[in-house]
Amino acid sequence: MPDGSEAAVIKVLGSIDEVDADQWDACAGTNDPFICHAFLKSLEDSGSVAPDTGWTPRHLILEDETGNLAACAPVYQKSHSYGEYVFDWAWADAYARAGGRYYPKLLCAVPFTPVGGKRLLIRPDLPEGSQRELKSTLVSGMVALAERSGFSSLHINFTNVDDGKICGGLGLLQRSGRQFHWLNKNYGDFDAFLTALSSRKRKAIRKERRKVDDSGVDIRCLTGAEIEERHWDAFYRFYRNTSDRKWGEAYLNRAFFRLLGERMAERVLLVIAENDGEIVGGALNMIGEDALYGRYWGCGEHFRFLHFEVCYYQAIEYAIGHGLKRVEAGAQGEHKLSRGYMPHATYSAHWIADPGFRDAVARFLVEETDAIDDEIDILVTYTPFRRG
Repeated sequence: MPDGSEAAVIKVLGSIDEVDADQWDACAGTNDPFICHAFLKSLEDSGSVAPDTGWTPRHLILEDETGNLAACAPVYQKSHSYGEYVFDWAWADAYARAGGRYYPKLLCAVPFTPVGGKRLLIRPDLPEGSQRELKSTLVSGMVALAERSGFSSLHINFTNVDDGKICGGLGLLQRSGRQFHWLNKNYGDFDAFLTALSSRKRKAIRKERRKVDDSGVDIRCLTGAEIEERHWDAFYRFYRNTSDRKWGEAYLNRAFFRLLGERMAERVLLVIAENDGEIVGGALNMIGEDALYGRYWGCGEHFRFLHFEVCYYQAIEYAIGHGLKRVEAGAQGEHKLSRGYMPHATYSAHWIADPGFRDAVARFLVEETDAIDDEIDILVTYTPFRRG
């Protein structure tokens, strides 16, 4: 069996279809649903990710001398910064005002998905030293692709700590952000979680859940074959309502949700709210091996506290019931703190071609990182959990 010491051949692909799904998934692993071949293929097959939406696939793969996949990474050429959740609009504006051309740029990430995880995907049966070398080769390959294409920059977003260290060792700039995650401390049930909270927070959550119960809304958690097309139809309407209100344009089309249901329904948790038999709201979660990932929410009618019930409390109950270690509730939202979701750092890495601009961004990142660290420290002091 190849051990990773053979000469590796790096290739740039114009579609995820150009790589064998089983070999890609052997590198990606089974823990994270967003980096699996089926998820990325659904984005491309639906047209949600395509050159005319500003996302041109430029996936990198490394093959050993036998032609087998040893490493890979989801990579895109971008003509804008929408759908990334690591905001570099200010960088783009500053570079443009200085006479530079920020777009196109290169991005290694999962489109429309602010979820931390592996970005440098390596076959796990290779020796540890070979895995590190292949990760470095992937990053160097991305930089070379950006340089050869004349791109302003390369961005590796929502990387995990280990991949971030590889990037930092190769000279990429390091950036921090923060999200709110709920951690399962081996709670036996939802009441056991509530017991860990301060009395005031515990009473507030019970009041919110009681208000939803009193409204007559029924909550159902669906996965696999339980999810029917009518559920997807309703959820897509809610998703569009939220997108139109918050962003002005939906990133994902109806075809994506159809393909997701066909290809990955067993990794989907769809929380549906019904009133008198009519679906009035819902939240989409993706199921990992050790985590539940909250992604999208929307509603057609207003019910007080329904958002908190469908998005946060049902996710916590599911995680407890299925032994998941955490719930990641997505980007932003300080209101999550009072509901048991604590601040956690996120990471990204950045290569910038222009030396002067790179130095300016590096100075900014020092100040930004200090501010993020301070913000997390302050937020932790507002913990909803009982002290001691």
